[in-house]
Formats: sequence, structure tokens, C-alpha cells
Amino acid sequence: MKIGFIGLGRMGFNMALNLKDHKVGVVAYNRSHEAVDEIKKQNVEVAYSLRELIDKLPRQKIIWLMVTAGKPVDAVIEWLLPYLKKNDVIIDGGNSFYKDSIRRYNYLKNKKIHFLDIGTSGGLSGARYGACLTVGGDKNIFKKIEPVCKAVSAKNGYAYVGPSGTGHFVKMVHNGIEYALLQAYGEGYELLLKGPYKNLDFKKISTTWKNGSVIRSWLVELAEKAFSKDRKLDKIEGVVGGGETGEWAVKTAKEFGVDVGSIKYALDARKKSRKKPRFAGKVVAALRNEFGGHEVTRA
Repeated sequence: MKIGFIGLGRMGFNMALNLKDHKVGVVAYNRSHEAVDEIKKQNVEVAYSLRELIDKLPRQKIIWLMVTAGKPVDAVIEWLLPYLKKNDVIIDGGNSFYKDSIRRYNYLKNKKIHFLDIGTSGGLSGARYGACLTVGGDKNIFKKIEPVCKAVSAKNGYAYVGPSGTGHFVKMVHNGIEYALLQAYGEGYELLLKGPYKNLDFKKISTTWKNGSVIRSWLVELAEKAFSKDRKLDKIEGVVGGGETGEWAVKTAKEFGVDVGSIKYALDARKKSRKKPRFAGKVVAALRNEFGGHEVTRA
């Protein structure tokens, strides 16, 4: 199997390398040729145009997209359509809103083209060495590309979860949970900072928590890393970016009558951080930078 891969941002670049390492044939393309040049140095086959990309793929085309949610996904699909034919497959592995994925599935189905939505988690290290994937769409099409999912995932780290939209719906909920967890850790460390005991060693506390505590997690491991680099996170501001997937989760929860107070609070805290930064925001920003390479505001 050989697939076309479009989108060489932070996640996409690492996913393409992951595919190559697992002997999955991949042809990588990006609108910015700098990223194409860079991945070519890693011995990944590349294309500098969509025409070249298509020409390098076998008879049935399988195209994996890792581009920004919203209009960019629709734009790439429209660019691809003149080159695709019946039974070709488009995979959206980015963070798209699940209703957009359902719309794209129906639109492409009318053109006899298959569409899968795959929620991709695990941050940059997951994309590079073993991601977590939730797949939505027609099960028979998933079965066709399942070897690719298995190759790039962590052990037991992928699942077909249901019809069109389900993969991105599950990923949206995942991100909502992530918001709340990050906020809880951020507030906990802020309480340690402002409590009665001065000069607590956050790195040492994180090391202890990651080994056997009830709240042990990958996020605590990342906190240990962040505090080992910057003891009290003095080098960054408590400004937290992102918010799109959290907005989707809160609005969807309201639509279905589900109380997601902790997720909504975490989303609101992110918005407030841009006007009134606090230490909890520093922790959240530092953790997001550790797992996803998300930008931080330097102090």
C-alpha cells in the first residue's frame, strides 16, 4: 500500500516519518515547499505539486490529510477532486468538527469517493512513535486501511468507533477532557506555589506523583520535564492558546443536554488567561508545549 500524505505541520511531519519507519509507502506533499524539502532529507518520497503526488500513487488513490480544521480541509478536497476517481479514499486525520466530517462524507459519497474521519491523539511524540487513532466512516473502507492505522499507532492504540463523524466526535470529547485535566493540574500547582510552604520543588513533587500516585499520568511526566527546564516557569507567561475543540465540545454538550461544567470552566479559564494570566495558565501552557509543541508567550 502506498498513500499520499498532505500537510507537513508539526503533527503531519511526524506522522509521515512514522509511516516511513513502518515501511508504509508514503508520498508527502505540502503547500510550503520548505517542509517538503525538509522531509525529503529524511528519505521520505515527496511531491511538489498535486499532479506529481497523484502520479506517484497506485491505481486506487488513498490520500491522508493533516491540515487545519475548517475551510482549509474543504479547499484541499476541492483541489484533489479533479485528480480522483471512483473508489478513491480521502482520510481527514486532523481536528475537524464532526458535523463537518459528516457533510464531507455525504458530499464525496455522491461523487463515489470514500471518506474516513480519524481523530489523532498522542501529541508530537505519539505522531512520531505511536499515535492514538479513533476512526469513523464505512467499516469496509476502514478495513482496507487498517494496516496503516496499526502501523502508526501505539499498541492497542487505534479503533474503528462507528459511522461517519464518529472518529472526530470521539476526538472532540477527548480534547474536552484534556482541557479539564490540564486546568486541574494547573490549579493544583498554583495552590502549591501560593500555599503556606515556600520553595517547594515542583520537579521533585512531579517525579514522586508520576510513580504510584492516584493522579499519575503522562501529563505529570510532562510537568516533571517542564519544571526540570524552568523551576517555577518564570520564562513564560500564563497565557493559554487554543480553544476551538473545547468550544465544539461545550456547544455539543449543550445540544444534547449534558452538563460539562469542568470543561466549560477550563475553556473560560483559557480565554481569561489572555487578559489576566496566572500561574495555573503557565502550567497549562507549558504542558501543551511539551506534548504538542504549541507556542508559549515568553516572559
